[in-house]
Order: sequence, then C-alpha cells, then structure tokens
Amino acid sequence: MPRHRLFLILACVVGLAVTAGLAWRAGVFKSEGAVAVGGPFQLVNQNGVPTTEKALKGKWSAVFFGFTYCPDVCPGTLQGLAAATDQLGPKAKDLQIVFISIDPARDTPEQMKTYLSADYVPKTTIGLTGTQEQVQAAAKAYKVYYAKVGDGPGYTMDHSTAIYLMDEKGRFKTVIPYNLPPADIARRISDAMREG
Repeated sequence: MPRHRLFLILACVVGLAVTAGLAWRAGVFKSEGAVAVGGPFQLVNQNGVPTTEKALKGKWSAVFFGFTYCPDVCPGTLQGLAAATDQLGPKAKDLQIVFISIDPARDTPEQMKTYLSADYVPKTTIGLTGTQEQVQAAAKAYKVYYAKVGDGPGYTMDHSTAIYLMDEKGRFKTVIPYNLPPADIARRISDAMREG
C-alpha cells in the first residue's frame, strides 16, 4: 500500500478517535437513564428564605416547574400529586413536593405562599422562585423548557410539564409524565422508594 494512503487512513482513525473523545466528554454517548437532571440552584422559598438544592436532601422530592397564574397544568399537577401522596400511606412522610416558578416577574414569595395555601396543596409543598437568572439556571439544570407567550399583564407561560422524582440524596431517579392518574403516580413513587 502506498505510503500516502497509509498516512491518510491513519489521519482518519486519529480524527475519529478525537471526535469520539470529544463527544464522550459532552455526554453524547450517555444512556437515557444517565442523563444528568438536577443540580445546584439558588432560589428563595415561599417564606422568602434563600433555598438551595440542599432542600432536596433527606426526603424524596417530586420537583416540577410551573407558575401560579397557570390555568390548568400546574393546579392539575398539584392536585394529582396531592392525591398520589394520600395513596402513599406511611411513605408519604418521606415525600415533599417542590414547585419551582418559571415566572419570577409575577411569582414573588408572597404570591407563591398565597397560591400554595389552597386546601388541595399538601402542607409540605415547597414553592421556589428567584430572579430571572436564578430561575433560568434552575430550569437549565433540570432540562426544563419555558417561554413567555404574549405581552401585557395577561401574558402566559409555555413550559415543560414533567415531574422529576429525586431521591433522598437529591439525585434524579425518574420522570413522571404529566396527567398520569394519581394511582399511577403513587405506584411510580413507591416503586422508586423501594428500589432506593
């Protein structure tokens, strides 16, 4: 084989190896279950207390993103989680619901506190908000999509609807799709708790 062809083949192999290495570092080859969901955040809770990802440690957390002016998805998610919590029985004491606002312009800590005081919301629910930058960083960590729709005071927000179940060490365990019946939500949470 001519020397220039051998050199060309060798250059291609080295190029492929470098490309594969860069792709590996970027996480392209990670399996779906290994995708990093969650991470550090700096927000404030509904009482105005600065809160970080450490709030997720010590309990299982059902984390979802939404906004208090949401007409259907967010209250529906909270109601579904409340009903699922009731069905968990004794395991319910090990679960907290974490509602992170993607509308910090309107969702002040006071607004979050009022919203979460509804009868159907479990009293252990944590509401989190912050600056636009803080919310954007939290949403990015959880791979959450959101966008403002419309102008003026009546604008709405388009956003991801999944619930992220995190274990008691704050590690991502599974996604619970939107609109699952409460019994299915409870079963998924219970199964995850049993598997650890």
